[in-house]
Order: sequence, then C-alpha cells, then structure tokens
Amino acid sequence: MQHMPHPDTRDLVLIGGGHSHALLLRSWGMKPLPGARLTLINPGPTAAYSGMLPGHIAGHYPKAALEIDLVRLARFAGARLIIGAAQQIDLARGQIIVPGRPPIGFDVASIDIGITTAMPEIPGFAEHAVPAKPLEDFARAWQAFLHQDGPAEVAMIGGGVAGAELILAMGHALSKAGRPADLHLMERDRVLSALPAGSAARLRRALKTAGVTLHEGAEVREIGPGRILLADQEVAAGFICGAAGARPHSWLAETGLSLRDGFVTVDPRLQTSDPRLFAAGDCADMAFDPRPKAGVYAVRQAPVLAHNLRIALAGTGQMRRYRPQKDYLKLVSIGGKSALGDRLGVKFSGRWVWRWKDRIDRKFMEKLQDLPRMQPPALPSPRAAGAEELGTKVLCGGCGAKLGQGALMTALCEHPGDTALPGDDAASVRVGGGEAILSTDHLRAFVADPVVMTRIAAHHALGDIWAMGARPKAVLASLVLPRMAPALSARTLAEIMATARQVVREAGAEIVGGHSSQGSEMTIGFTVAGECVGVPIGLSGAKPGDALILTKPIGSGVLMAAEMSGDASGGDVAAALDLMVQSQAVASSLLRSAHAMTDVTGFGLLGHLRNICMNSGTGAELDLDRVPLMAGALELSRKGIRSSLYPDNRAPFPDLQETPHHDLLIDPQTSGGLLAAVGGDGSAELAALRKAGYPAACIGRITAETGQIRIA
Repeated sequence: MQHMPHPDTRDLVLIGGGHSHALLLRSWGMKPLPGARLTLINPGPTAAYSGMLPGHIAGHYPKAALEIDLVRLARFAGARLIIGAAQQIDLARGQIIVPGRPPIGFDVASIDIGITTAMPEIPGFAEHAVPAKPLEDFARAWQAFLHQDGPAEVAMIGGGVAGAELILAMGHALSKAGRPADLHLMERDRVLSALPAGSAARLRRALKTAGVTLHEGAEVREIGPGRILLADQEVAAGFICGAAGARPHSWLAETGLSLRDGFVTVDPRLQTSDPRLFAAGDCADMAFDPRPKAGVYAVRQAPVLAHNLRIALAGTGQMRRYRPQKDYLKLVSIGGKSALGDRLGVKFSGRWVWRWKDRIDRKFMEKLQDLPRMQPPALPSPRAAGAEELGTKVLCGGCGAKLGQGALMTALCEHPGDTALPGDDAASVRVGGGEAILSTDHLRAFVADPVVMTRIAAHHALGDIWAMGARPKAVLASLVLPRMAPALSARTLAEIMATARQVVREAGAEIVGGHSSQGSEMTIGFTVAGECVGVPIGLSGAKPGDALILTKPIGSGVLMAAEMSGDASGGDVAAALDLMVQSQAVASSLLRSAHAMTDVTGFGLLGHLRNICMNSGTGAELDLDRVPLMAGALELSRKGIRSSLYPDNRAPFPDLQETPHHDLLIDPQTSGGLLAAVGGDGSAELAALRKAGYPAACIGRITAETGQIRIA
C-alpha cells in the first residue's frame, strides 16, 4: 500500500508479531499516522495463529492456513520488518537489541512476543523434546515426525487444555496416516484441573476414547533419547513435547520493567512501568484485572493498543482503558472435526461446534490474509502524450529500477553508428606500477529495513570486483536518505554504516570515505577499488566446450516485484533476501581459473550470458531445467508478475519463447550469483562450490555458434 510521503519524526517499534500487533498492522495500513516510522521485529517472516494449530496438527488445515504473513502485513502498513529475535531493551538509550545487527532506536515501543513452553529445568528437555511454543517450530517438528514410518509413541508434558488438544490432534493425525499410536499425557497435578468440572469431565472422556494414557501426579525427572523418566516409571516416546503452562521469555527479566512472575505488568492503558513501552497478549500481565492466558484478550486489546500508541506518538489526546470481558466463548477441538464448547457455564459439544470454531478461526485469518488492495492513482488529464506507455505500475527497486541495456549502450557510444560492446563488470586501471579494479553501484531501496538493504547493496557492489577474480581493498559509500527528523536520520545512518563496515571488512576491505544527502527515497551505493593477482577475469575468454556454472538461483526481480504488490509469500521473500546477502568472495576464489566470468544482475541471466558470448565470439547452450530458481519465482511468473525492467531485458531476445519459465531467464537480479565459463565439465568447481555452501549448478555450455544462444 502506498502512502503520501511525509517526513518521519518519531519511531514506533513493535516487538513481536503476536495477534495484537498483527491486527494493529492492518489498522495502521488503513490509516497510518503521518510522521511515525513503524518497525516490526519478529524472529521469522510469519507468525502462527494459535487457534488453528490443533487443526493443523490433526491434518484439517495446511500450514499456510494458519500463517500470518508478516512480510505482506508490513508492506501493507508501510512498516520496516526486521527478521530477528529481540533479546534486550536498553531503556536508558532507548534501544532494542537484536543479535547480529546494530541496535534499533525507539521513541515508543510495544511488546507482543507471546509465551514459551520450553522447560529448561528438566534435564534433557532442550536436547530431546520440542516445546509447543513457538508454534512454528513445533508444527515443523511434528510434520517431520508424522511422515516417518511405523508405530508411533508420543508424550505430551502438560495436562492443561493446550496439552489435551494437541495430544488428541496428534492421535487423530497418526490414525489417518495408518500409524498405530501409543499416546501419553503427563501432568504434575490433575489433568485439566483449571477447567470447570463439567468441561473437564467431557474432555477426559474424549482423551479416554482416543486411547490416551493419563499420568497424573507425575514428576518428569529426566528426558533422554526416546524416553521420559518419571519418579516411578520410564515411558518410551519417539516424539516428546511440552505444553506445561505459560512461561515468560527469560530476557524480559533483564529489561528493568516491572514484572509479575516474569510477565510484563501493564495498567489499563496497556502501558508498562516505562510510559514509552506498552505490552499486549500473553506476555503482558493485567495486574489491574488478572485473567488466564487466552488469545481472545490479545484480539480485544488490539484496538485499544493501536489508539493509545497513536496518542503516545502524537503527544496529545486521551488514552483509552482496556476492560477485559468477564467470560468468553471457549472452544476446544478434540482431534477429529468435533469440538467442545463452554460459555457462561453452558456446555455443548459435537461436529457443529467444530464448524462454528472453524468459521470463527477462518474469519480471523481472512482479516489478516485478504488485505485491501489500493488502486494506483489514475493518470492525470489532460496530460502529455506517452504517459500510457509508462503506465501506473510502481517502479521496482534494486536492479529492477535500472536503465535498459539498449539505452545504456547507446549512451556509451561516442559517435553515431558506433557499436559498443558491453564492458567488463569493473574497470581495470593502471595506477603507478600496479593495476586497480574499480566499480561503482547503487540501488534504489526495495526493502524498508536499512540493515538488510545495506547488506544487499554492499554485496551487489562487491560482486563486480569478485566477478573479475579480484579482491576488494577500499570502498566509498554513497547514501541518499529520505527526509526525516535529525534523530531518526542519525539512527538510520548509524545502522547503515555499522552494517556497511561489517560487510566490507568481512570482504577484506575498508570504507575510506563517501557522501550522503537527503532525497525523496533511500538509495544506497558503494564505489569499490580492488586489486587482482594475475590477469583479471573478463568477458572475452570463453571457449567452445566450456561448462557454464551459476552460483545462485535466479528470480529475485519477480519476487521483489510481487512483494511490492503484496502477492509474494513472506517465506519466499525472506529466503530470497538470504540469497542476496550471501557473499560471493569464496565462490570467486574457487572460480579463479574460469576463462570468463560475470555476475548476474540487472540484465538477467540471458543478458549477462549474451555479454560473454559477444565479447568472446562464441555462442551458448542453456539447459532450462538445470537453471536453479528461487522458491516461489516460477509460480509468480505464471501469474504474470514481472519486474519493471522486464520489457528492456526482453528486447535483445525477440525469439525467446514467452513462457513463465523462459521469462525468468531475463528477470533482473539484484546481488545475483556469478556466471562462469570453466574448462572441462565443471564438475570439480561445482563440487567445491557446493561444499562451500553455494547452491551452484552447471546450467549449460559454451558453443562455437557465434552470437547464438540456444535453450534446450
């Protein structure tokens, strides 16, 4: 969703992608607060909806059905998404600490990180058991176990409602898979003791019907591989999990905030003991009106939290009080498509209750998954001719924002009629008695997190040096930051420069200077000087028979265009970003014997291969099925999603088939892999690259057919 530009003056940081924050992001996207820069910090690109987890474990829902896509929500809300787990809040400095990156400054912040069911006090739990929360990790571990063969022995530690729901769901899934199951539910006190007697009796009957063995008054002393040691017996179990009560995340104890039993104490305005910080969901303790941990409170807190955060940011207005309801509808699934219900002391059960629960859960998820699509503004009228050709599509970032190769080559010609060949990735310049390798690159930001964008831009610029087999030595930084308050500019600049120095030093170079300015949007660029031992690897040395090796998959242009339009999966986007920040330094060293090499960037795989062929006087043959693709890229290409640079990249290849797979061959890449022509079959280089952790592939060979690129 596109918002009118407005200078940012205050930082709002959401720690955790819990239900309250997810709903807040949606409401913020519908009505953002001008001047507030919104940031979300979460360990992964998605968050699981707890209400549908038992249904997923039982096999009623695919994993995607219960995933809240935080990448899409963040884009819709105009928020920066930082994928990482917060582990400290420095109240004195006004900073949040996420390992592996510079601190994140805040003016106002909110915590919604849920709870954990890890039991570090039980010897062997961390090594041999899986906590039910975080939900994503638990669901992944369960699916891996479910698809094994043979009888199954499953033990759940924790006999509350969550433990009962999950053991019943696991039993149902194992039954559907045809695996005989031995199920155990262990509780230190009495199973389901927190429920009203009538509801507990109904759920106990469901457990008995499912063949679950109850271990009550059971103290778990130790967990080993495939076993649980109790005080009076040993229980065999191939899958051991824990759902024993709500436990706060341990790092909250180090924040200096007021806590009760490790949970963050909040007042009726959901403010903590520090008025800059708020908290919601299971991690918050409503000391003013204590309640059990339940997702319904997080959902009801969301509008109050959103309102009060706006007031805190604006510095004016009246905050609202949150008044938790005295009772709420309790729906508990019992494995198959049946459920138990309780409201105001009235108890009910049956398949119709499950259908009711299913409708409630799906309605909640639809609100977060089916986000409103904002139409681009209509073209003005009257207008100058030619506007229709440009259209209203938002310009892509990264290499998708580059000029086309045709315009670039024309601009490089000194006289009409010249036919300039594309130059090498970097310039080789004699300086004194040595030879310097120089290159410059800058990217229009397509990721709101300045740290990730800096990593991508730095690796993208360094790629030109590595493509020539050289080593970077000195770097200049060139930054354009959008207009914002001085404090926010300082925070952003500190994040960018700390990250840039880290990446550049890991590459063996130093940042020796640069330039910064303000503009309409963030742009990050680097000029790199390198040195080459021996002859630089250029574009002109490829020989017929050489194997073509590609060190990274392609598809980033389509994925980033889809992310901007809200069509990409958050998981696929996160995986693509991980590939973009993978260093090519070791790959360059392993490919030092290549006859020709380039990095695959704005002109796409075919465009850069064409440059090698034009300069080497050769042709090439590509095996389409062997070209590695980023997860989700082909599906998005089938939907017709294309980068802004796609038409220019297609122009040199009028005979290229128009299929979704072929189109990815001309997809512009940002911080793409190295494309090398190596002697022989390339098997030795390929093995070495894969051993070093690169998803490399041999995708074809060089031929003697000058200028011809055939796709098999």
